[in-house]
Amino acid sequence: MNEVPTPNRRAVLRVAAIAAVSAAGATWMALAARPACAADAADFEAAFASFQRGAAGDEGAIDNAVKQFTSLSEADPSDPVLLAYSGAATALQARAAVLPWKKLAYADDGLARLDKALSLLQPAHDAPLHRNTPASLETRFVAANTFLGMPSMFNRQARGRRLLDEVLQSPLLAASPLPFRGTVWLRAGVAAAADNRPADARRWFEQVVSSGAPQADAAQAKLKELAS
Repeated sequence: MNEVPTPNRRAVLRVAAIAAVSAAGATWMALAARPACAADAADFEAAFASFQRGAAGDEGAIDNAVKQFTSLSEADPSDPVLLAYSGAATALQARAAVLPWKKLAYADDGLARLDKALSLLQPAHDAPLHRNTPASLETRFVAANTFLGMPSMFNRQARGRRLLDEVLQSPLLAASPLPFRGTVWLRAGVAAAADNRPADARRWFEQVVSSGAPQADAAQAKLKELAS
């Protein structure tokens, strides 16, 4: 991009990116417990492990996640999940970049990949794909989580909420693996808390706990935060 951001705009990017780290990390940490079942399961797991570390704050893992998921996506361009993770990882690069114009370039590139992944979705993608999770749900959730973590200047929060609501309301969610459902419910609780809706946040966190999902400890910690 040719435009050089103003100091205020650079500050917004830096602060918002840092603030999104804890939510992004908590969202992805428990997903690795799910067994993969796709043809390239080992490659997917390696790429996801890099992505998970990057989302949790390991900046050195972000570039690896981008390379791995981009390679997988290029090998199977019809897979929206791989493209979505490629976009989410690229958006994470904005956090680690030093130059403001690079931050914006990475963010724009990541969002464009996510938009393309969403545009690929067809009814056939309601079938389970990676880790027995419906591709349509995982693609929408990856996009929602990324959009909700972007600075407001990108105008993605509203769409992120809509996508998250679509996942929560989908009849496919009930039959999805428990670790995925727990991740979705936990993110819904975090989003509700950020929107100053403590009752909704408590409901989602309690659902994570009562279900026995792998995210139960994280949800318990969030419930304590609400009570304090």
